[in-house]
Amino acid sequence: MIQYFTDYLDILADLHSEMIKAVRHLPAEALDWVPYADGNSPSVLIVHTAGAEKFWLGDVVANKQSGRDRPAEFRAKNVAVAVLEKKLSESLGYAELVVGELGLDDLAGIRHDPRDGQEVTVAWALNHVLEHTALHLGHIQVTRDFWNERK
Repeated sequence: MIQYFTDYLDILADLHSEMIKAVRHLPAEALDWVPYADGNSPSVLIVHTAGAEKFWLGDVVANKQSGRDRPAEFRAKNVAVAVLEKKLSESLGYAELVVGELGLDDLAGIRHDPRDGQEVTVAWALNHVLEHTALHLGHIQVTRDFWNERK
C-alpha cells in the first residue's frame, strides 16, 4: 500500500482508539449522558462517527450504497462499550478495503455526495472523514470530562 494511505489509516485507527479510551471506564449511564440540551451522548457520537465514515468512504468515495440510517445513529442508547468498539473496528476494516483500492492519482477524482449532488474530490472526502472523526473525539472527551466533574 502507498505510504500516504498507510499513514491515513494509522491516523484513523488512532482516533478510534482514543474514542474507546475516552469511554472505556465510564459507567453505562455516562455513555448515554448528554451534557446540555441538543447535545449528543458519547454512544451517539461513536455510532454516528462510524456511520459517517462508512457513508463518506463507501457511498461517496467507492460509490457503493451503505444503507446508512443517519437518524437512527442519533437514537443510539444502551450500547455497551464492546459494541461501540466493534462498530469502530468494522468502520476501520471498511476504510482499509476502500482506501486499499486507491492510488495517488485517485485523490483528484471527482465524486458526488448522493444526498445533494455536491462535487467533492476523493482527497476532500478522505480528509473530511479524519476531520469529522477528530471533531467527535473531542466532543466525547469533553463530555467525559464534564461527566467526571459533575460527581
